[in-house]
Amino acid sequence: MKMKKLIAGALAMAMALSLVACGNKDSGGQSGSQTPPPTTGSQSGSQTPSSGGNDLSANLTLATYPVGKMTDETVIKNLIADFNAVYPNVKIDVIYLDYSNGDQTVNSMIEGKSAPDLIFEGPERLVANWGAKGLMVDLKDLLPAGTYDVTSGSCTNAAGAMYELPVCQTAHCMGINKDLFTQAGAMQYINEDTHTWKSTADFLKAVEAVAAIHPQVGVVFCGGQGGDQGNRALVTNMYGGHYTNDTFTRYEANCPENVKALEALRDVNGIEFDPGIVGGDEIGLFCNGTLAMATCWNVGAAQSDTQGKTANFEIFPMAFPTESGDPVLQGGIWGFGIFNNGDDAKIEAAKAFVKFMTEDDAQYAKIVEATGYWPTREVPGMYEGNEIMTEYGKLVPFMGPYYQITLGWPDARTAWWNALQRIGDGGDVQAELDQFVAEANAAAEAAEAG
Repeated sequence: MKMKKLIAGALAMAMALSLVACGNKDSGGQSGSQTPPPTTGSQSGSQTPSSGGNDLSANLTLATYPVGKMTDETVIKNLIADFNAVYPNVKIDVIYLDYSNGDQTVNSMIEGKSAPDLIFEGPERLVANWGAKGLMVDLKDLLPAGTYDVTSGSCTNAAGAMYELPVCQTAHCMGINKDLFTQAGAMQYINEDTHTWKSTADFLKAVEAVAAIHPQVGVVFCGGQGGDQGNRALVTNMYGGHYTNDTFTRYEANCPENVKALEALRDVNGIEFDPGIVGGDEIGLFCNGTLAMATCWNVGAAQSDTQGKTANFEIFPMAFPTESGDPVLQGGIWGFGIFNNGDDAKIEAAKAFVKFMTEDDAQYAKIVEATGYWPTREVPGMYEGNEIMTEYGKLVPFMGPYYQITLGWPDARTAWWNALQRIGDGGDVQAELDQFVAEANAAAEAAEAG
C-alpha cells in the first residue's frame, strides 16, 4: 500500500495526541484534548511473579476476538510462552473468535456454566454487556501506573468497577481511493494536511464527482452489526448529530441532524444502502477497487496483509465529514476481561496473566504491537520510524466519546442496522429513527432493571 509521505511530526507527537477523550464518564463524555498522567513507578525490567509465583497452578481458557493479530495462533502462542517462562504451571487453552459468531459462542459458554476465564475485547462487551450482568471480575487493582484516564474511564462502570484492563486503542476513520478521487478532481474538497473534508457539502460534491467516473463510490452497509462504528460515525458527523446523551444513559439518534444526514446519504448519487454486507465486506470491496471509499477503516486494516496491503492504489485515511470542521471519530479500546467462574485459583492465575502482559513495558509493547494499534499509556520509543502509524496518528486527536458503554448496547446495535435497512428500502427516516430509539432505550431500561 502506498502512503502519503510524512509531512511533519514525529511518532512521539502522534502518541501524545492519542490522549484525546474517547469517552470518560466522569467528564460527561465530552471530547477534547487531555493531558496524560505522568508515567510513574517502575514499569520496565524483568517480570516478577505475583503472589503464588512459580507455584501458581491452573488450567485457563482464553477467548480472543480478531483485534489485529490477536487471533493469529503463532502470535498468541508466543505471548503465552513468555508467560509460561515465569508461570510454567498455568496452562492456557485458546478459543479464537470472530465477529460473526463470537458473541454467540461466548454466550453459549456462559449458559453452559463454562465461560472462558480470560477474554480479549472492548468495553461494549466486557463492561456494558457481560460486566453489567455481574459476570466479570473487577480489575482496577491491576491498572498500570500512567494509563490514560480517559481510556481507563471507558472501561469502568458507574459504580467504579473496572471490567476491562485496557491494552490498546485506535480511532476508526474513513479511507478513500486517492487515485480515483484525483482523477475525478475531488481532492479539491479535502484538506490533505489534516485528512479532513472541507465541509459536509464538499463531501457530497466529492461523492458526486467520483460517481461520474466510477460505478459505485460507497455504501451504507446494514447487513448486521459488524463495523457499525463506521456508519454511525458517518451519520452523526455530517450535521453534528449524536447517538446517545452525554451521560450514556439514553439513546438519542433520532435527532434532526441525523435525519438530515440519512436523507442526504440516500439521495446522493454514488452511495447505496446495502443490506447484504457488513463492515468487513465493505473493506474487501474497497480494497479490490469496487468501492471508491470505505467508512469502516482504521490503521489495522491499513496494515493487514489481506486488506490494505493488497490494494493497488493509494489509500488515503480520512476523518468523517462535518459542517463544523470538528470531526468526532469513534474510538476503539480493547483489553482483557476475566469472567468470574467461582474459582478463586483460576481468577488469581488469570490476574497474573493480565498483569504479566501489561505491567512491564517490554512485554506490554509486544501485545500492543500484536494488536496493531496504540498503547493506552506512554511507552517510550514505540512505533518510532513507523510511517503508517505516524500518519494515522494524525486522526487520533479527533477521537470522541466512547458511548458504546451505554446499557442495552447489544440490542441497540441490532435495532440500528434494522433501522438502516428500512430507511434504505424507502422508509420515513424520522419514523425509523424514532423506532430505533424506542427499541434501544427499552433494552437499556431492561438492562438497568437487571
